Amino acid sequence: MSKPADFPQAAREVLQDAQMRRNVAHATDVIRNKRDRVVAEHPAWQSLRDAGSAIRREALLQLDRYLLQFEAACTQAGGQVHWAVDADAANRIVLDLLARHSAREIVKIKSMTTEEIGLNRAVEAHGIAAVETDLAELIIQLGHDQPSHIVVPALHKNRQQIRELFQREMHLDSLGDTPEDLTAAARAYLRRKFLSASVAVSGANFLIAETGSVVIVESEGNGRMCLTLPPVLIAIAGIEKVIPRYRDLDVFLETLPRSATGERMNPYNSIWTGVRPGDGPQEFHVILLDNGRSRILRDPEASQTLKCIRCGACQNVCPVYRQTGGHAYRSVYAGPIGAILTPQLHQLEQGASLPYASSLCGACYEVCPVKIDIPEVLIHLRGQVVRKQQSTLAGTFGAWNLGMQLAAQVFASGDRLALAETLGRLGQRPFVSSSGFIEHLPFMLSGWTQSRDLAPLPAESFREWWAKRSSRITP
Repeated sequence: MSKPADFPQAAREVLQDAQMRRNVAHATDVIRNKRDRVVAEHPAWQSLRDAGSAIRREALLQLDRYLLQFEAACTQAGGQVHWAVDADAANRIVLDLLARHSAREIVKIKSMTTEEIGLNRAVEAHGIAAVETDLAELIIQLGHDQPSHIVVPALHKNRQQIRELFQREMHLDSLGDTPEDLTAAARAYLRRKFLSASVAVSGANFLIAETGSVVIVESEGNGRMCLTLPPVLIAIAGIEKVIPRYRDLDVFLETLPRSATGERMNPYNSIWTGVRPGDGPQEFHVILLDNGRSRILRDPEASQTLKCIRCGACQNVCPVYRQTGGHAYRSVYAGPIGAILTPQLHQLEQGASLPYASSLCGACYEVCPVKIDIPEVLIHLRGQVVRKQQSTLAGTFGAWNLGMQLAAQVFASGDRLALAETLGRLGQRPFVSSSGFIEHLPFMLSGWTQSRDLAPLPAESFREWWAKRSSRITP
């Protein structure tokens, strides 16, 4: 996984890209409006959210049981299940399987999990080409770019930019800029890959414990090509992707497409169970990836993060993501879900600034199809960040910690608060502008006024006003 930078610094950099901001705003508006329409027409939407949340909660509470049930059912159906404790272990398993088949090229279905473990870099380091077959992922790969959205990875690119990229990287003499032109170019480029590759790699939207099945939902058909043509299929899935029963899938096949792309259902829904002689892959592997998920599960407050079904709805409504796009998060997982997932996967060693990349407006919770209370988890993680900082010498004696300790002492006493207000009125005088606001503050306080104006302390506090008023009232 790429190392997340400090979010405020990264955000300042990407905010300079006006074209990217227009692209992100347009794309998220389109998806959000489509979602709102198809959700509004569903009479039982809130009940579906409740059901989805309950199913995911049940799976996480009994994760060990359902994972073992999945392994047994998948194995019985002819699949082979591997367990990977971290990214390195998962990549080693894939490399061993590729070496066994002397594979020099693989075709891939869009997968955030393979992005998380850096699979493409791992196989390419061993001379094996990884070909992304999802249109958006292909755009990212050809442009040597990074995904900026969970569902629409190339959301930050517009049509003209994609046309120029395809024409250059596919060595085309000419290419139109209509959607039909671009998809036709991608289809011609990928068709040869589908027919020649001996191994396909996928993620998984869901793992069904009852049947040992892997579920892939997609909109383009490239996933179906990868699932059916190569003789070997390798699916890499986080352990949290398991759901207990086949019938549980009904809920998510209604909520996921509506939340992700504003569609009533996905055009392609594939449920893969083991192997069948003469039909599809004759060798099927599932790699169950932990990579920090067990640790997240042990945190009662934050474990709801693992309920996520990767719909991206929280990104489309987030005012912070709308302004910065996904690249500011410097993480595979961007937006509100990335702000809580990335720091936990890294044990706050990386991405510690991401829990602060939020206004806590709550829009993400309102659209989440499995009711993850992202604002609640953000506050919880902020507390962990502060406690971790305070555990160090620099944090204990840092300016912010000392300032907050001083503020706590001031607010604990009415007399101390009154004295602080008096001193504040005197100290603020040089900074109050002609507009009546404080527009610039010095030193460490300058961070506040970089993006907002501050109202000055009033000439009289409420306590002072009340004391004067009450003294005039006769019993």
